Amino acid sequence: MRIGYPCINRSIGCRSDRKFRLASFNPERFSTTISGNLSCLRQILAWNVMRDILFFRISSDIIPFASHPVCSVPWQVQFSEELELTGHYIRESGIRISMHPDQFILLNSPDEQIVSRSIDELAYHASLLDLMGLDTQAKIQLHVGGCYGDPEGSIARFIREYQSLDPAIKRRLVIENDEVRFTAAQCLNINEQTGIPVLLDVFHHACNNNGEEVWDVLNATGSTWGAGDGIPMVDYSSQHPEKRPGGHAEHIDLADFQKFLEISRPLERDIMLEVKDKETSALSAVSLAKNDPRFEAGKL
Repeated sequence: MRIGYPCINRSIGCRSDRKFRLASFNPERFSTTISGNLSCLRQILAWNVMRDILFFRISSDIIPFASHPVCSVPWQVQFSEELELTGHYIRESGIRISMHPDQFILLNSPDEQIVSRSIDELAYHASLLDLMGLDTQAKIQLHVGGCYGDPEGSIARFIREYQSLDPAIKRRLVIENDEVRFTAAQCLNINEQTGIPVLLDVFHHACNNNGEEVWDVLNATGSTWGAGDGIPMVDYSSQHPEKRPGGHAEHIDLADFQKFLEISRPLERDIMLEVKDKETSALSAVSLAKNDPRFEAGKL
């Protein structure tokens, strides 16, 4: 069991997701931004490893506009050595990596242009993980998408587009349930037709479910992950007391997290904390989870 957080470390003094306006694109600015992002990523990973935080979600913006037609710079070649070195550190440290394209990536959109752009973006994510030499335990997680007034038709569209994807994308892709549209049960139905692993978002399940107990859904979704997929991943958060239902908490609720650890036993899961204060909550969660025999500490 590894614990992590997404994209940004607020303590370290740099960001690995810096970008700029599309209108400002030029090769020099593009290359300088990538260099800074990769440098900061390595600093974040080293900071995490020293604190037994071994799960990290890399920002999609680490290579700005990578899938956009404006991007003519061969960044895959230019930064191949840096990416290889980063991947080597990830492997040697026992870090688990994931990525999560934004909400505009919609495989099930009725608009063919949106689908095409979404596939290009997924191809970029897959190529980035490949260039770092990471195995298929490094995953790209995706929501099923919109309902468009016809949930079943939208699911059928997702399945059709998924089945036609390049194997380089399919081997990394997982789907997750969301808090409004598609439940874990619907994701499991998609898995039955495609074999795509299902990542359980625990908080989303609390918001949008068919009455299933958390342990039962943890077990069912975990069974969709094959040997090459690694330990099943879950997303964890809790409700912010002052936000609309589905609003993520600013800081981890340790009593709730302890309850989740107890409910999930003896299942092994890598836990991504989708909590607003990022590494601060991750440190608290690690401190609590170190008493759990499933917890995995750093190798370095």
